[in-house]
Amino acid sequence: MIGTQDISSRFALDVQSVDKLRLQVKQDPDAALKAVAQQFEGIFMNMMLKSMREATPKDGMLDSEQGNLYTQLFDQQLAQKLSTGKGLGVADMLVKQLARSGLVASNPNLEKAAQEKIAQPPMVLEKSKQIDSPKPLQQWTERVESATPAFKNPKEFVDKLWPHAVEAGKELGIPPHFLLGQAALESGWGKRAIRGQDGQDSLNLFGIKAGAKWGGEVVAAATTEYVNGVPQARREGFRAYGSYAESFRDYAALLRNNPRYQGAFGQDIDAAGFARVMQQAGYATDPMYASKLARVVNSETMRQALAG
Repeated sequence: MIGTQDISSRFALDVQSVDKLRLQVKQDPDAALKAVAQQFEGIFMNMMLKSMREATPKDGMLDSEQGNLYTQLFDQQLAQKLSTGKGLGVADMLVKQLARSGLVASNPNLEKAAQEKIAQPPMVLEKSKQIDSPKPLQQWTERVESATPAFKNPKEFVDKLWPHAVEAGKELGIPPHFLLGQAALESGWGKRAIRGQDGQDSLNLFGIKAGAKWGGEVVAAATTEYVNGVPQARREGFRAYGSYAESFRDYAALLRNNPRYQGAFGQDIDAAGFARVMQQAGYATDPMYASKLARVVNSETMRQALAG
């Protein structure tokens, strides 16, 4: 692992660390590069934590602007702490790539450590979340945050998608707002769209991954999977659609054609029961997925959007 100066014990917003880094650049450029790469990994982890927070409903009694501020500060410090030690290995690979390009001096020990990490076998996920035969990486596009979300607020999200949810709900025997709740959880109420490099929205509302049998377009995205309850950052291929209606139809087909989801529809079931069936069937690896989904469906935000 890279031997950078330990910055995990410092406050994430400590401006003095920037001055010290500048001095280190002059004295020891190689060590400074490693420190910068490590801080870059910390920024990446902070963005990942931010996305996870945004996907969690905030309808609790303790939710407030002050609480959100302290949560952001905590996440910044946590990301900085997690990026030290082994971290995700992003810093190692960044320095290795720069060394290959000739921008920095090559360090044999560093390259060996990074190569060993890259050569490690991929973590095993449950079968429903694996991509058996993904498209070549060069055919994938990147996930980028949308500067102009497709939906201004939850009410607009519900209003625009309601007809598609009703159609899929009738086919499956599931209340439409259950489907809207899952779409809201997976997409952050439409604010975390999976987009290509050209900014084109994949319109994938349910986070459905592209498997070997998928013949349509594929969009690559950074995502978080849980292996034995531990979150792991991964890069996966997701299906891209031509419309939101197509996204709902594909979601309905996924549930209808897989026996594991039979307990979710065709009977009188509440939001908690629906969410529990979805998690037990392996729709997501997040151990808290059922509780998160049930909270979104039963949230005040959903009730106000439906009543609007």
